[in-house]
Amino acid sequence: MRWGKLVAVMTNLSPDSSQRGPAEHAIREQIVLAAGEHFSRYGYDKTTVSDLAGAIGFSKAYIYKFFNSKQAIAEAICMSCLDSIIGDIESAIGQAKTPTDKLRKVLETAVSNSVLLFFNDRKLYDIAAHSCGEQWSSSVAYMEQLSSLLSQVVIEGRQAGEFERKTPLDETVSGIMSSMSSYLRPLLLQHNLGSVPEGSNKVIALILRSLAP
Repeated sequence: MRWGKLVAVMTNLSPDSSQRGPAEHAIREQIVLAAGEHFSRYGYDKTTVSDLAGAIGFSKAYIYKFFNSKQAIAEAICMSCLDSIIGDIESAIGQAKTPTDKLRKVLETAVSNSVLLFFNDRKLYDIAAHSCGEQWSSSVAYMEQLSSLLSQVVIEGRQAGEFERKTPLDETVSGIMSSMSSYLRPLLLQHNLGSVPEGSNKVIALILRSLAP
């Protein structure tokens, strides 16, 4: 997965404060696209709002009409990226036939997409890692969505008789997330890349064995 595919269509617009609705949405995406390119090239810390304004041809004050800070722009980029990962996970779930396969697909897809992001765009991966460390709303929302998907699959597995039912659901999901944290959290994954996929697959296999009835 590449950050560049997160903004599908950009239009050439002149900055007019009277624009509303779809035009404003397009301008926001134009700002996000420019930010993604600058963050990718120079890094988050070395990019300023003034740099972004110069790249787009807007004034810095005009950009602040859409985003109140550089972090808010980075949040939008992170949210788009993480939403894309969730979309891939949901697609993988849809292709799996059993709850066991679905759980395996959830975890494998989450790990593989994070690894692709690391190698395809390291500077933007660093933003994701930063957002995780600082508990930005984008990373918090991603972990909550991932937990929700896991909960749905575990419930389905219990109903099908594939997973044990004694452990409280929230404890089971929390245990899965904790067991996979070295591969799901960007701050930790960058130190464990050498063990992917062998190491992550071993953890997934262990999780599945622990869920057996």
